[in-house]
Amino acid sequence: MKLYKKMALLIVLGVIAGFSYLGYQGLFQHDDHLNTSDYNPLSSSKQKQNSIEIVGNPESIAVLVNKQNLLPDHYEPTDLVYPDVRFIFKGKIEKRQMRTEAAKALERMFSAAEREGIYLAGVSAYRSQSRQESLYQAYIKQDGEAAANHYSAHPGSSEHQTGLSIDVSSSTGKCAAQDCFKDTPEAKWIEANSYKYGYIVRYPEGKQQITGYKYEPWHIRFVGKELASKVYKKGITLEEYYNDYMQVDNPVQ
Repeated sequence: MKLYKKMALLIVLGVIAGFSYLGYQGLFQHDDHLNTSDYNPLSSSKQKQNSIEIVGNPESIAVLVNKQNLLPDHYEPTDLVYPDVRFIFKGKIEKRQMRTEAAKALERMFSAAEREGIYLAGVSAYRSQSRQESLYQAYIKQDGEAAANHYSAHPGSSEHQTGLSIDVSSSTGKCAAQDCFKDTPEAKWIEANSYKYGYIVRYPEGKQQITGYKYEPWHIRFVGKELASKVYKKGITLEEYYNDYMQVDNPVQ
């Protein structure tokens, strides 16, 4: 009887030891997984957060920012300047700023347009994340969230926050950021010539299903001459360029 009791005790102890080992292994495997996702930087140019991706190279002039590719929280460019061009408002305020390279290209483009009798003016350039949040909430209150999402970006997903985008109009400000702008000489000049200075019409007509935004002939984005030329000549969007013509995401240029 004592022998049977000893054997039973040994079996019980063996089972307990086995479960303890498995629990120990599972605990550290779980911790390792948490460490990998929470603390180790990904080798790719993007870091995933749920189904949204955070771009890993926000300083790149070729960075792709949209509803699926967000800037790091409260990202702010380090080289913001005031381009020496006409705006429809006075004063050196936030929305008059752009990144240095984009600002210089904008000055060249405005000067070239003026030589051809086209007088452009800036409407809104850089926009901080906090400012975008205020605008987005105001648009939701005004038109509802579904409608607002067609023309306004969620905070962190606005190209204006990169310092590389600007809304433009005629020098009079007529049709500024309105659908009627598409029929103006200024819009037609921008459509045909902006790529020569490194800019693209970021949300072209007929591409809403791709860009996520309705046609905005006034919204231009600086990507550099080489990339702008490719996008313009192929008649594609920045999304299509990366999805169909590039094998890597958001290359640093």
